[in-house]
Amino acid sequence: MSIFSKLFGKKQAEEETTRVGGMEDFMTLIRVYYQAVMATNIGISNINFLPDMAVFKRTLKIPTQNNKLGIAEKSRCKKMLSEIYGLPDAFFKEIDASIKKNVRNVNDVKTYLFMFQGFSQDLMMLIGNLMQWKFRMPGVFKKLLRGMTEKTVHDILTKMSWKDESVHKTCVAIRRYQQALGYSEAWINEYVYNIVLLAKKEPKPKE
Repeated sequence: MSIFSKLFGKKQAEEETTRVGGMEDFMTLIRVYYQAVMATNIGISNINFLPDMAVFKRTLKIPTQNNKLGIAEKSRCKKMLSEIYGLPDAFFKEIDASIKKNVRNVNDVKTYLFMFQGFSQDLMMLIGNLMQWKFRMPGVFKKLLRGMTEKTVHDILTKMSWKDESVHKTCVAIRRYQQALGYSEAWINEYVYNIVLLAKKEPKPKE
């Protein structure tokens, strides 16, 4: 059983059809990184308060550094995200800055994670709606797909007139999330592009 199957609780049958390092793994590692940054910044000592990081720490047997949760886990998770998905250092710096700005005590943790979940869900739902046929592009056209993704993200963040009123409302909600979270357009492009790329590689469900 691979480290990913242990870490993310995949069953043997699922291992045969799910690509290691796929979209589910990416999203889980992102959650681990968020929780590790929060633990480091505000000194969370109860590991059960950070469920994804707790599984990550126990599975990889990561020792606690300087008697403080989050430091070693953050470093290990960042290394995995960089090596597997090629995320640049600037991507992590924006997450660190966003959490530092918004999470100042334990009470802010759930509020922030709930806000990020809403932002991510609205963003990816709209991306899926606006980029439907582009998801079927062959994987070899990565550069073209990135360009199309960046154009779609730019439209979501700046375009004022949409034929569909529901699309306009979702764009407004995403812009509010962006302002509150403090993420740049470049960060959103990196986040969305990786999910779009991984979504294309996910196995189709069996009939």
